Amino acid sequence: MTSELLDRALIEEAAKKSGLIWVKGAGSPAARALWHVWHEGAVCLVGDGPGEQPLEGLTGGGFAEVTVRSKDKGGRLVTFPATVAELTAGSAEWEAAVAELKGKRLNAPDGEQMPARWARECRVLRLAPAGSVVPLPSDSQADVPVTTPATTRRPVPAALPRLLARRRKK
Repeated sequence: MTSELLDRALIEEAAKKSGLIWVKGAGSPAARALWHVWHEGAVCLVGDGPGEQPLEGLTGGGFAEVTVRSKDKGGRLVTFPATVAELTAGSAEWEAAVAELKGKRLNAPDGEQMPARWARECRVLRLAPAGSVVPLPSDSQADVPVTTPATTRRPVPAALPRLLARRRKK
């Protein structure tokens, strides 16, 4: 019981302080960085509309894995499983979540009309923690860079530093 309470407290504090989380939905090949708000015990997201973040792999009634990063250092703080619920536009729960999301949305093109646009064109999701915290991995989990024919630039010519120094003197 104590462990569950500590896990919940860790998840809540980390999610409240971080403006960015990594979410991997069921069937998604990789986690995606998403902005969010913490509201009434869950992460709330808006997206899938024009000019909004994509919410691929996140469906109502499904599950997701959420990783919260440190706001100051950017490192992984906690990873937890979550149940995904799509909020119905116009419901009391939707209105409360949208009020919080609206305050955190940066560079919105439509200002005060944003909630109406979200109701028409977007999805608002609620990701509630479900289960215990996932242990941190022992490896870096970095992906292998994609192979490419691009190369790095050639070394600087030996005479270049002298040419630049000569220009500064004049």
